[in-house]
Amino acid sequence: MISLQLYFWNMPAKPTISFDNLKVAFASKSDAELKKMHLVFAMLNNKFVSDMGIALTKIGFALHLPIKGIMKQTMFGHFCGGETISETIEDCKSLAKFGVESILDYSVEGKGDEESFDKTCEEIRQTMVESAKTDYMPFGVIKVTGLGDYHILIKIQAGEALVPAEYQAYERCKARVDLLCKTAYDLGLKILIDAEESWFQDVVDTLTYEAMEKYNKERCVVYNTYQMYRHDMLGRLKEAKVLADELGFLLGAKLVRGAYMEKEAERAEEMGYPSPIQPSKSATDTDYNLGVEFCIANGVYLVSGSHNEASNHLVVELIEKYGIDKKSDRVFFAQLYGMSDNISFNLADAGYRVLKYVPYGPVEKVMPYLIRRASENSSIAGQSSREFSMIKKEVERRKKEK
Repeated sequence: MISLQLYFWNMPAKPTISFDNLKVAFASKSDAELKKMHLVFAMLNNKFVSDMGIALTKIGFALHLPIKGIMKQTMFGHFCGGETISETIEDCKSLAKFGVESILDYSVEGKGDEESFDKTCEEIRQTMVESAKTDYMPFGVIKVTGLGDYHILIKIQAGEALVPAEYQAYERCKARVDLLCKTAYDLGLKILIDAEESWFQDVVDTLTYEAMEKYNKERCVVYNTYQMYRHDMLGRLKEAKVLADELGFLLGAKLVRGAYMEKEAERAEEMGYPSPIQPSKSATDTDYNLGVEFCIANGVYLVSGSHNEASNHLVVELIEKYGIDKKSDRVFFAQLYGMSDNISFNLADAGYRVLKYVPYGPVEKVMPYLIRRASENSSIAGQSSREFSMIKKEVERRKKEK
């Protein structure tokens, strides 16, 4: 395996792909859609306006005010594909015209009871049934906490005994996970299992590796997610590869920087244990890049879930170095719908396999997802200035062409 430090010292002066081609980045957007993007990111780029918008939206829905139409024309319309599977597939079709593949992501947070777990399971199963009818939606995605009570997962990881009712509930959760993994296998799809908080991630890992052993023998169907802002995650990724080799299954890995940093740090401080979070962003960046290098060099099936341009450049260079067919299923790039189109569309234009996570669900029920997208500094807020700048440049470019 190449040394990452040596790799950066010897990186070609001219990268083989540019993420600055705005004509390609926004080719799928009409002038009206670009103006809507300009409005959305202008709001997100101003923290006071963004915070005020979030507060007013919460109040509006709480008072049952008629704000659904406004949301569909702004935040919801930009970051979500629609309210239903059929609506969302129309956006996925549009992405496919530009070589970008999609993942239908049911983003409704259930009530946390058995009825809601069953409903979520069936909805996700339907996303895969519909995805299998196309050639541009190769993945399903699940979050284990949408399929079972996370309190039980916490108890299991802590080594606490379950009462009979909890044990039965956990068995139902396992059955739902298995059903969806088997559905992906039977339909010729793949499935991503999202990461969770560290205090029950071990249980999620166990369920995932059990599914991999069952369904990843002939091809890579099930993928685990590795949050590289955890300082132990690079080691856990390498341990997973050892386990896969020992048990004879293919390892699928989606690498992300992470989604629960504030919550993780606060809990560690409150409960008096060492924080699992990296000491710095640069340490996270280093481990992320070492992780994608490890995957590509060692035959791990990779989904690189990054909005970081340097990391995406690195993956491109490693694909070329190891002679991987860019159209194979060995390496996918992934970004969120409505974000980093300069990365997604330029990669797709160059022939790489690119996925967009396309959230959907009823507007009022997807609000928790949209609020996170608007408020997390590690996602939109951290790069809204750059997104806003690119949109303004594209608006100006189009004006000059007319």
